[in-house]
Amino acid sequence: MLNVKQCLILAAGNGTRMRPVSGSLPKPLVEFRGRPILEHVIDRAREAGIEEFVVVVGYRGDLIREWFESQWKGKASFTWVENPDYHKHNGISALKARSALRGNFLLLMADHLFEPETARKLARERLAPREVVLAVDPNVESNFDIDDATKVRRIGDSIVDIGKEIAEYDALDTGMFLCSPALFDDLEAASKDGNCSLSDGMRRVASDGRLRAMEIGDAPWHDVDTPEALAHAEDNLVYA
Repeated sequence: MLNVKQCLILAAGNGTRMRPVSGSLPKPLVEFRGRPILEHVIDRAREAGIEEFVVVVGYRGDLIREWFESQWKGKASFTWVENPDYHKHNGISALKARSALRGNFLLLMADHLFEPETARKLARERLAPREVVLAVDPNVESNFDIDDATKVRRIGDSIVDIGKEIAEYDALDTGMFLCSPALFDDLEAASKDGNCSLSDGMRRVASDGRLRAMEIGDAPWHDVDTPEALAHAEDNLVYA
């Protein structure tokens, strides 16, 4: 049985690196196998049992909202959150959604593709007070773009460091989190000059021993934030 029903999706960024294929479209509406990337994310989360979606939009967010309101009417429950500060890091997008989340929730990225069973497994995890569980991929050597990947270092199932630039790591951040509302306190505490990334907040969670890893095994996932990564996923991602 799932322990959460709500899902927060961050879809506000500029998507600058995707511009060669996106043109003026926001990255979440770029097509992957004939459908917008974000539709794959939502569809897969819904298959995993998620019923309510809180989507933070920013750059050309009106197009994203209009597309889903026309194509998904009656299929799922959406709450749309506007982030006018979408030029800032993604932690700010998460903070904008604080009032829309009622309890524990899944946190997903609008440009990360995954298996429904991975999301289902994550949503079944039980959270300790103020804990965050991150789905991690131990198959580091198979990653398409290791330089751009967010890395994690673990001791047992506790994550002790996270970031793109860390020198020692043994798994990768898949962009899929199970969170309690306490995450918003950590993001606020990690903010400097009105800005913070998710990794900033997660490092704070990790420093208190509250960031736990859940391995995804060999389940496929792809971060499709560049044209090259999108093409790689087109050629290699096989859904179960």
